[in-house]
Amino acid sequence: MSKRAVLEVIALDAADAVAAQAGGADRLELVTDMAADGLTPSVDTFTAIRSAVDIDLRVMLRLADGFAAGDLRRLVDTAGELRAAGADQFVLGFLDADGGVDLAAVERVVSVLDGCPWTFHRAIDHCADRDALRKALDGLPGLDAFLTAGAASGVDAGMPTLLAEAGRYEQRILVGGGLRLEHVPALLTAGIDAFHIGGAARSAGWAGPVSEGAVREWRGVLDAG
Repeated sequence: MSKRAVLEVIALDAADAVAAQAGGADRLELVTDMAADGLTPSVDTFTAIRSAVDIDLRVMLRLADGFAAGDLRRLVDTAGELRAAGADQFVLGFLDADGGVDLAAVERVVSVLDGCPWTFHRAIDHCADRDALRKALDGLPGLDAFLTAGAASGVDAGMPTLLAEAGRYEQRILVGGGLRLEHVPALLTAGIDAFHIGGAARSAGWAGPVSEGAVREWRGVLDAG
């Protein structure tokens, strides 16, 4: 029997998390402030969600809008506080002013994660050279996925890149960013097996909570594929 595709859902609070798990999510990405495209949640939010569900949680490490690391000392301290609270999976990614990976910042943050698994997020879709970024990060402990739409504007424009990259790299491709159900069949056929949804999991958009029914619909499409 083939292994089912991974469905990751953005959760802002414990209610989101409970609905996502009930709908069939395998994993949650924990963030706050979607007006800034998702920043690091508080330790209290993490612990409330950890108490509410028993699926995997990946916690965003990002303190401000954009892809610069910003206050690196504060970022490292925040990562350490989340680790101490029990967080064991993370999401991060930093670019320099030229659009290359800020390797020094990534390495500094990863150094306090104790080898925990982590995703390099959609900074890859805004970088100057995707392949160079991947090569620079190769071998960093814990890196097991890239969250990507294939293009900065989303999956519609990025589909050719996603299909071309399928199976080329050791790390899993986690597709997200303007992802719609109609994109799924071609991605599954190419061998991509991980999908990330945010607004698509919310019937009322970001103004409302995660919808168990919306998540269940995605789960059904992935399982049928």
